Amino acid sequence: MTQYVTRAGIEADPKLAAFIESEVLGPLGRDVDEFWQGFATLLGEFAPRNAALLEKREELQAKIDAWHTERAGRAIDQGEYQAFLREIGYLVPEPGDFTIGTENVDPEIATMAGPQLVVPILNARFLLNAANARWGSLYDALYGTDALDAPPARPGGYDEERGAAVVAEAKRFMDEAVPLADGKSWADLTDVKENGIPLADPAQCVGWNEGSCFFKHNGLHIEVVFDPEHPVGKTDPANIADIILESALTTIADCEDSVAAVDAEDKLLAYTNWLGVIRSDLEESFEKGGKTLTRKLAGDKTFADADGTEHTLPGRSLMFVRNVGHLMTNPAMRWDGEEIPEGILDAVVTSAIGAQDVAGLGRYGNSRKASIYIVKPKMHGPEECTFTNDLFDAVEDLLGLPRHTIKVGVMDEERRTSANLAACIHAVKDRIVFINTGFLDRTGDEIHTSMRAGPMMRKGEMKNSAWLKAYEARNVGIGLAHGLSGRAQIGKGMWAAPDLMGQMMIEKIGHLRAGANTAWVPSPTAATLHAIHYHREDVFEIQKGLPDAAGLDELLTIPLADGVNWSEDEIREELDNNCQGLLGYVVRWIDQGVGCSKVPDINDVGLMEDRATLRISSQHIANWLLHGVISEEQVMDSLRRMAAKVDEQNAGDPFYEPLLQNEDGAAFSAAKDLIFKGVEQPSGYTEPLLHAWRLRKKAG
Repeated sequence: MTQYVTRAGIEADPKLAAFIESEVLGPLGRDVDEFWQGFATLLGEFAPRNAALLEKREELQAKIDAWHTERAGRAIDQGEYQAFLREIGYLVPEPGDFTIGTENVDPEIATMAGPQLVVPILNARFLLNAANARWGSLYDALYGTDALDAPPARPGGYDEERGAAVVAEAKRFMDEAVPLADGKSWADLTDVKENGIPLADPAQCVGWNEGSCFFKHNGLHIEVVFDPEHPVGKTDPANIADIILESALTTIADCEDSVAAVDAEDKLLAYTNWLGVIRSDLEESFEKGGKTLTRKLAGDKTFADADGTEHTLPGRSLMFVRNVGHLMTNPAMRWDGEEIPEGILDAVVTSAIGAQDVAGLGRYGNSRKASIYIVKPKMHGPEECTFTNDLFDAVEDLLGLPRHTIKVGVMDEERRTSANLAACIHAVKDRIVFINTGFLDRTGDEIHTSMRAGPMMRKGEMKNSAWLKAYEARNVGIGLAHGLSGRAQIGKGMWAAPDLMGQMMIEKIGHLRAGANTAWVPSPTAATLHAIHYHREDVFEIQKGLPDAAGLDELLTIPLADGVNWSEDEIREELDNNCQGLLGYVVRWIDQGVGCSKVPDINDVGLMEDRATLRISSQHIANWLLHGVISEEQVMDSLRRMAAKVDEQNAGDPFYEPLLQNEDGAAFSAAKDLIFKGVEQPSGYTEPLLHAWRLRKKAG
């Protein structure tokens, strides 16, 4: 049981309270008693408002459930349906013409286009890797992945044939991005010291340092490293040892879907790692190849231009922090006898840590515009966005920060937000820096909202459904209509297969062509490869030619499986796919506290999965159960067969606890609850059940 210390009526975990007072407030010179009193006042205003918003979610869902139940078996008329949604307040009036007014936004967000990473904040090593992924070796990215169309590297050390293919491909990229004069190729470049680099556009060369030349194209930098002593450079005609691409412009340190943070111990680790990034002193040591390696944040890159003027380029991604949504509470703190809303806790503590960056207390610094960047997920409609805006106002007042220091990224991943996106943006119009789409969470909410409308189509078919195409296009169109281009990011979701980089290079360029100036990738290597897309397409030019956002009819078309008569094999295939993915994720979450990892799918393809994956799988099974497509017996049969599959896939993990013959264990029990209690879960979220079972597991 958690022991608490009391601060201004707030019961706080002693270690967390000490951390806030000494590590966060101390360097800021803040009065500790004044902070806690202000925090208590903030809770008095916002905790009841938070609870009221959650009640409204349930009230709206109950009305929607009743509407579908009353009309069972009838086709849905969009006019009637939308009139009903307006009547109950699910749809709100459009705000009219407006342009966002956000100021003091770093160029990585406002005027540059490039990849974005999302990283679990509890894993310091991953966090450092992501923060350092601002720059990545194109040679390494090509050598180690299937993005290069060449025979794989032979084992036993460096494969020179593979290396030659890498160099040739990298120089072909340079011919595209930084073409040479007179149609010459980078492959023909020799003796750069003597002859220089004859560029078609000399302005692309922005400067040199001792060993590198820096170029700029589509707003992104490229560093070409010259080193005649390097194993690669000494055999290269121009002594090019590597080509380094500016890659992950921004990274989201995630306190939400990619972590399993259920108590004060977990929250303290999250905040400690975030503080380490902001102060630039985060380090992590680990064993590799029999040696102890220490990972630190990378320094900046410097060069001089033709006039001898020194320039500095950031060595690290610009960091966001993703807070949790409005739903969950956490035992790390209590107020008025109840656990406080975790989203309020995150807002206060991550902003207080960010205030050290605003004060210039970190070694390197994060924002050069004195801004704090917070991504806010899982908000349902403009009223909840208004709540976030008001909360951030109050946090700024608590911390003595100028108004709108705290910027917000709005994740368009809930149906009520998608349907009212313009109003959501308007609610945070002077602090918004980011909108994006996310197929998995958005589909989970699509299923849950219309749970009683009928059985849903199969997950694979969802990707080609009318609502999803409308959702993706409307997000961009609405963002552009309200002035996000040049001031904020319009993002697209994750490429989930880190081992399928060749396919990513074919498909993910589509995100740019749809108007996104950032998109999520699963690794630093993927960020470097995805950066190539931003050299091949000028997103800001593309945005100028995109159509206006369409209306609501397609967006609100429910993805029902009307007139479909699946075979037994098709039903079994879909159920097994869902159960295998669900078990593979849940067993690591519950037993090991791993919120995001590469989880093998039913075909043994490794996919980066977080809670969003779990939400869609559990809700899909629950929907088919509710409508009699499958039975409880079929679900249990699939769970048991897929448990054997997941056990086999994890056989090499020394920390893994098998699912078979352990149906009463926490992981298998959580999986069953997520399915059989799926209909009653708030918005179909998995967090309440996951947290409960993880806490039980941690308690022994």
